[in-house]
Amino acid sequence: MKTQHGGKRYGFFSGALWGLDTVVLAIAVAMTPFAEFGQKALVGAVLHDVACAVILMVYMAIRRRLKETWTALHTRPGKSVIVAALLGGPIGMSGYLIAIANIGPGLTAIISTFYPALGTLLAFIFLKERMAPRQIVALLVALGAIVVTGLSATDDPVGGGNAILGIVGALACVIGWGSEAVILTWGMRDEAVDNEVALQIRETTSAVVYLFIVAPIAGVFGFTLHSLAHLSAGVVALAGLAGTASYLFYYKALSAIGASRGMALNISYSAWAIIFALMLPPNTIPKPTQVICCVVILVGTVLAATSNWGDLLPKRTEKVTSSQA
Repeated sequence: MKTQHGGKRYGFFSGALWGLDTVVLAIAVAMTPFAEFGQKALVGAVLHDVACAVILMVYMAIRRRLKETWTALHTRPGKSVIVAALLGGPIGMSGYLIAIANIGPGLTAIISTFYPALGTLLAFIFLKERMAPRQIVALLVALGAIVVTGLSATDDPVGGGNAILGIVGALACVIGWGSEAVILTWGMRDEAVDNEVALQIRETTSAVVYLFIVAPIAGVFGFTLHSLAHLSAGVVALAGLAGTASYLFYYKALSAIGASRGMALNISYSAWAIIFALMLPPNTIPKPTQVICCVVILVGTVLAATSNWGDLLPKRTEKVTSSQA
């Protein structure tokens, strides 16, 4: 039971920190030199994952666990984490960015939000994870609230965008992120790959592929190096720090409570992003609809991750009378 409660806390923290990461990264790419660059989102993703990989390298070195990561790379579960990294990082995130460029951020957010639904189905098929009907309903309600939030933030259609390419990109994101969590959960069932080792493999793989394959193909490698000389790169690193902590909690949640419940809690980042956007410059004030959706998302994700909803109620302490003593 303690593991279940701890896993839910990990999932909740992962969502909050990813919401913070999202807002800080948005602040960074609005600064010089990103602001005037057409592919700033891609460059931000490259720098973000490189920062996460470096932070994790230092973290694992301090903990003297680098050798464990190297050993895990030669195991079957370790190699499965590499596959998950490619699905969730370069494939999933690149699809997300392609969708934003062609159909806009609002519609992209709406479609991509359904990765937990696919992940839950895959976890049911391959990991034999089960969720009670009421948990599935809670998850669907939370997803519905995220859709409403996305609709309220939807911008005008992207001029000159390829709608079909945008939809394909968003679907690649759903498949990449949904399957990543399931593969990772399977890989971390082996003693050779715990959540910290899995995360280092994931982030290092993603950073290397982004920096040396995706960035050169997209023609942003030079600009990525040029951006390192600006203050905004430091802000990206701060986002990466929050992202690294979010990933650590997320992987611990996947390991403790499984892919379905871990993903359900992680998508609470949609609500946390609105909260942090209000707290941090430029202090974006949410619409009333978004405030209501925040509450629905947070409550829905917690209920979706909780098997026995009675556990969420305050425990009644039994009074012992003097006559019973």
